[in-house]
Amino acid sequence: MHPVSLLKLAAVSLLMLPIMSASGKSSAENSVTEAMLDNGLKILIKEDHRAPVVVSQIWYRIGGSYEPEGITGISHVLEHMMFKGTSNNPTGEFDRIISENGGSGNAFTGRDYTAYFQKLEKSRLGVSFDLESDRMQNLLLNEDEFKKEREVVIEERRLRTEDKPESKVYEKFMKRAFRDHPYGRPIIGWMRDLEKLELEDLEKWYKRYYTPANAILVVAGDVDPQQVIAAAKETYGKVPSTDVDMPDRPAVPEQNGVQRLSVKAPANVAYMLMGFHVPAVVDQPDNEWEPYALEILSGILDGGDAARFFDQLIRTEKVATAAGTDYDPFARLAGYFLIDGNPADGKTVEELEQAILAQIERLKTEPVSPAELDRVKAQIVASDTYELDSIFYQGMKLGLLESTLFDWRLTEQHSERLQAVTAEQVMAVAKKYFHEDNMTVAVLDPQPVNTSEVAGQ
Repeated sequence: MHPVSLLKLAAVSLLMLPIMSASGKSSAENSVTEAMLDNGLKILIKEDHRAPVVVSQIWYRIGGSYEPEGITGISHVLEHMMFKGTSNNPTGEFDRIISENGGSGNAFTGRDYTAYFQKLEKSRLGVSFDLESDRMQNLLLNEDEFKKEREVVIEERRLRTEDKPESKVYEKFMKRAFRDHPYGRPIIGWMRDLEKLELEDLEKWYKRYYTPANAILVVAGDVDPQQVIAAAKETYGKVPSTDVDMPDRPAVPEQNGVQRLSVKAPANVAYMLMGFHVPAVVDQPDNEWEPYALEILSGILDGGDAARFFDQLIRTEKVATAAGTDYDPFARLAGYFLIDGNPADGKTVEELEQAILAQIERLKTEPVSPAELDRVKAQIVASDTYELDSIFYQGMKLGLLESTLFDWRLTEQHSERLQAVTAEQVMAVAKKYFHEDNMTVAVLDPQPVNTSEVAGQ
């Protein structure tokens, strides 16, 4: 699967649900209750009483983009170590207790956050609070366990990046597009840094960032907010807090010309990845509608079988077997618009690039039709509706926004702003940002390989 496609699967759509307005709750079922404990822990509670289930998520404002060169990958390694126990709950006890209480859980590390979650029957929420508040302050960092988990992560990197040609292209592409910027570093870390990582590095990282003042507790499901807050005070509220010294928000180095790179690797098919620096919501551009116009533009190119990439590049011109886009308007440090694809048999990556650029040029010169705008906007409304079915994703939206942008309300009017985007605005952002001086292109140059070596790609 393509890196851009993986990004879409891994990232949650941030189309906002109906939530609390400035004056109070919008409704009993679609309300968000917000609280702050004395030690700085932020609490967000999303009520959903359709089933006796609750999801508890604890988010830390720490991820790959916080890491300096030399210790890249440390956030992900620490995520692994968080399951290695405390003096109160030795290795394996956390998962055993959650399982015995009929629950499940896991964790994930992103560019701008690390999060841990459990899904439980509502009466068992306190179990999650007990366990998570314990490892927030009492994690045991053992040298032998650390060496084992470091090797696990090294092998994970080897399988997911070193042995995956398209993932290797993506990694090298991001390093070039975000030169000397945190987004140019892989979340899993550079192999050279993982191999040199020491237990002392993790101890410092844990003490620096795993503190209530740098965390957000998100609870979604069949709960009473005041009971949740009271339970949080009895568990998380007893965790001592420390001030967190956050790194500065770096600027993206200015790009003054097209950047190209080629990656040789054993593979059966060629691959191309193209990208443009664009604004995100956090950038607060002079024209605040620009990120929303870019979202609409993404849907016009890659929004199902009726979108232009599938209709034109795959079905009509037959220049591609796959083509897609990815854009996150809520990135913490910088916006970026990605396009990727595979050329069809008998076609080259150069022909695929020209076909994609022709579609972009069309966006610059021809207003998109009302029908296209209506289609993309209808998809947004449908996505909002479908996501209401999952309490996990309801909670995850809140955690993502609060951990990356420090304010879950930043997308409160998201759907309305998308609905307000015009054809002229889509044309304007295409003209402004999709030009050669702002473009980076990476291609995979396939090398001969045995079929068994690319199985599963």
